Amino acid sequence: MSTLGSSLPPLSVSILGVEPLDEFIREIADFVHHKIMTKPNMHPEAKVEVEAKLGILRDRTTRQRLMLPVLVETILMPNEVDVQFESNMSLTQHKHFNTILNELKRISSQPSHPTSPLEYTHVKVVDSFYPLDNPRDRDKIRVTRDEKTNTVLETTRKVRLGDLNIYSPKRAADWRVSVSLEVPVPHPVGAATHTRRKDRICYSHEEFNIDLTQVHSNSAPNAPPEVLHELEVEIARPALLLSTAAKRGDPNVSEQERNAFDELIRSFVNNARILVKNANEGWHQRS
Repeated sequence: MSTLGSSLPPLSVSILGVEPLDEFIREIADFVHHKIMTKPNMHPEAKVEVEAKLGILRDRTTRQRLMLPVLVETILMPNEVDVQFESNMSLTQHKHFNTILNELKRISSQPSHPTSPLEYTHVKVVDSFYPLDNPRDRDKIRVTRDEKTNTVLETTRKVRLGDLNIYSPKRAADWRVSVSLEVPVPHPVGAATHTRRKDRICYSHEEFNIDLTQVHSNSAPNAPPEVLHELEVEIARPALLLSTAAKRGDPNVSEQERNAFDELIRSFVNNARILVKNANEGWHQRS
């Protein structure tokens, strides 16, 4: 009587010998690429910002976290599900991620660690927001100053190009991919409508920044400040993002160059997924 061996022989990745396309990552890459290639030409020094922010998707009617009949993370079709994305986490959750990222920075500097080391900077700034001339325009002009010196670091108008919401039923948090333009503008006149003081730890790893931020927001002159805690992953170099997007799929460049954009988005998505996977139950809940 013959018995089958317990070891699994080497297997092909598929009957065609190639790995099937990851539709999830490709969908996000297609979305980001489309927003970049169709962006308005507003200013020669405008920067494209691509970020993934952790948060909770809430049903606008029930105010509860979204519940869909799916088992794994799912990209929602834009404008088809009536949800609100809330990026605010509890102080406990903020400390949880701070501990994880600090420990990762420590161990990543050791020679035996398999990836590049993390670096970090601690930044404290104050953002003041001013309305545009057109009162119907929802965009604001943001003036960012160094909190200690009061030096103006930048004056920009942020124009949102699009969002993709990702629902993660197995995790404690969902996430959102946003593509925006940051357009340099002259310093505005008049009074600011509100301010946001940001105490931010920025962890940098290869082509990405991971920002853990505590925000003190003053929405009205006499109102007490609201304290928010946020976590986001951002592609660090807008120039690299644009150059790889322009060469995506171009048959006249090398295979490495035409695939570089998709590789950049793949690592970006993986970083967001890893952070979501490590979220605990410390998100603000509503009864």
